[in-house]
Amino acid sequence: MISVDSLAVEFSGNTLFSDVSFVINENDKIALMGKNGAGKSTLLKILAGVEKASRGGVSSPKESVIAYLPQHLLTEDDCSVFEETAKAFGEIFEMKAEIEKLNEELTTRTDYESDDYMNIIERVSELSEKFYSIEEVNYDAEVEKVLQGLGFVREDFTRSTSEFSGGWRMRIELAKILLKQPDLILLDEPTNHMDIESIQWLENFLISQAKAVVVISHDRAFVDNITTRTIEVTMGRIYDYKAKYSHYLELRKERREQQQKHFQEQQRFIADTTAFIERFKGTYSKTLQVQSRVKMLEKLEIIEVDEVDTSALKLKFPPAPRSGNYPLIVNELSKSYDDHIVFKDASLSIERGEKVAFIGKNGEGKSTMIKAIMNDISFDGSLELGHNVKVGYFAQNQASLLDETLTIFETIDNIALGDARNKIRDILGAFMFGGENSTKKVKVLSGGEKTRLAMIKLLLEPVNLLILDEPTNHLDMKTKDIIKDALRDFDGTLILVSHDRDFLDGLVTKVFEFGNKRVKEHFEDIKGFLATKKMESLKEIEL
Repeated sequence: MISVDSLAVEFSGNTLFSDVSFVINENDKIALMGKNGAGKSTLLKILAGVEKASRGGVSSPKESVIAYLPQHLLTEDDCSVFEETAKAFGEIFEMKAEIEKLNEELTTRTDYESDDYMNIIERVSELSEKFYSIEEVNYDAEVEKVLQGLGFVREDFTRSTSEFSGGWRMRIELAKILLKQPDLILLDEPTNHMDIESIQWLENFLISQAKAVVVISHDRAFVDNITTRTIEVTMGRIYDYKAKYSHYLELRKERREQQQKHFQEQQRFIADTTAFIERFKGTYSKTLQVQSRVKMLEKLEIIEVDEVDTSALKLKFPPAPRSGNYPLIVNELSKSYDDHIVFKDASLSIERGEKVAFIGKNGEGKSTMIKAIMNDISFDGSLELGHNVKVGYFAQNQASLLDETLTIFETIDNIALGDARNKIRDILGAFMFGGENSTKKVKVLSGGEKTRLAMIKLLLEPVNLLILDEPTNHLDMKTKDIIKDALRDFDGTLILVSHDRDFLDGLVTKVFEFGNKRVKEHFEDIKGFLATKKMESLKEIEL
């Protein structure tokens, strides 16, 4: 059991949160929720021992192991994927090596009666008791199983970690955490950059094999599937619900409605009591009753209604200029890098107004197809954009491409043209960067704020073909819902690359599946696609 006692965090005269207390039990699966900037990541870092609170503390049993996966990793590139992952067992390997070294020393020394000799015996006994209490494990097999579950193939094991993107490095760190079998796993946005199959593998692992878990995630389906408890960080306080996220939303709404009802009843009581006092305060026969009511009001504890975060993104895409009937037609498109074939003879056509998803494991060609559409790479075959197509493109790494030395206002001022230059402050206000916020430097923004800023460029010029590559990474659920509604209302054509099942649900009506060097068209929404995939895999098992 890990106990959080009266935590408070203050910086620059501002209180992030105060008097936060809760307990993490042995098998708790907790979702840590709240808007961007509420303090979720800070609280997770304090639990991990990476940061210290201004006041209060975290206590845990002496032998407990706490493992932490941050949003952004600082990794060294000095070994292969397999070697880096095997470092999860580094402490065990070091223990074994020390036992062997000490035993060797005992066989060569002859000072049997000395204190040093006795100290070596005690140390060997202590280490041996600890080492042999650990269940015997085939470490290579465990490393292989976890790496493959997280999407690596056997050929990746000997490749240097320097060859992999930040998302894949994050998976290596996650593999090391899972192999340590810690008492508490702390995960900050673990599903960013993961494909759907890897997310489902991680879900199964956390549900069936992990002990206690605290996770920050903006993937609603992932959070609902793995957690049974929700702690919300909001307005400097926490609220602890023994419920998964979707149920917690209902409970929170009910609680606030009850608070509002009791508050209004109390206000009516105060008004009636105050009127009685004013009416009879000079009447001798009512003196005792008046005094009694005055004391009653003085002792009354005023009911507080939880504040509601009313800040909201106001997002509406400009009307799309009319394009031809088929904004995109791809015929027998192939792309390879040296001997590596990404896909071969891919054909697809997208009609005006369609909203489609590109789905598949990482590395199967989704982003490559988008680069072909944007004419950023060469390819074999034909790709044709339709009549009057105007493309708006949000790249997967769009937020990281921002100039961190500029302010928010300067960032947009540098790219706005024509009439849009007169609307910059209105646009920034709609994206919750109004007032003094517009003078903040990009480098101080959270991941979600950078993503919002990078998305503004899509509103600066009307487009009729929107291409969004993982647009929801780092965005909180409230902001994702607003963007989803805006995309649903967008009257142009949409191509969406995303691993977020909840975001895709109810938004796209067709799925293009990338895999096995080909592109397959599914005339169904994301729920139908996932159901079909499950049936296909069952048939394969039966065969």
